[in-house]
Amino acid sequence: MMIMLGLSLTFTRCSEGAGTDDGLAPDNAKLKSISQAASLSEDEIAAIQFMREEEKLARDVYQTLYETFPLRPFLNISKSEQAHMDAILYLIDTYELEDPAGDNPKGVFVNQDLQELYNDLIEQGSECREEALKVGALIEEVDITDLESALAGTAQNEDVIRVFTNLCHASERHLKAFVRVLKIYDVEYAPVHLDQEVFDRIMAD
Repeated sequence: MMIMLGLSLTFTRCSEGAGTDDGLAPDNAKLKSISQAASLSEDEIAAIQFMREEEKLARDVYQTLYETFPLRPFLNISKSEQAHMDAILYLIDTYELEDPAGDNPKGVFVNQDLQELYNDLIEQGSECREEALKVGALIEEVDITDLESALAGTAQNEDVIRVFTNLCHASERHLKAFVRVLKIYDVEYAPVHLDQEVFDRIMAD
């Protein structure tokens, strides 16, 4: 299972990428030619499918919290999470994998760990504006942790590495955005899952 909620990272490979939310998917022509010869391991397939739903979780949580707390980060970052979902769907379609997200409505997940996490985060985030923003930061921490775990031990295919690296870098920017808004409300966010040194590096970049 990739939800590494207890893992403390001492490095972040995603910092190696230029990383923006634009162009998250590999070049179309390049990917088609590569995919003819490349293959995915079972672990890579599982990682791709898991991250497809985890990015859906982020999007769905932000969309839901925006309905109660119409803060700009929830609106803007939920759109970025849709772009992340699309980038992973590109891998799923290209390598002809089963899409676990499919046409599932908001808040519905095949992975039951993600379903429980979604329910818990919505409950926590609904308490108040500050808790909602903390949920946003927490989600980005989890995304970074899970993507780093895949990049460090699972991802060998260059297309998977490229997409996951860009997603990880984008999650770092999203984490910074939530932390900045929390400071506006006089809340100093402390990392829950990331090592403090890694968190400080992300905030400083």
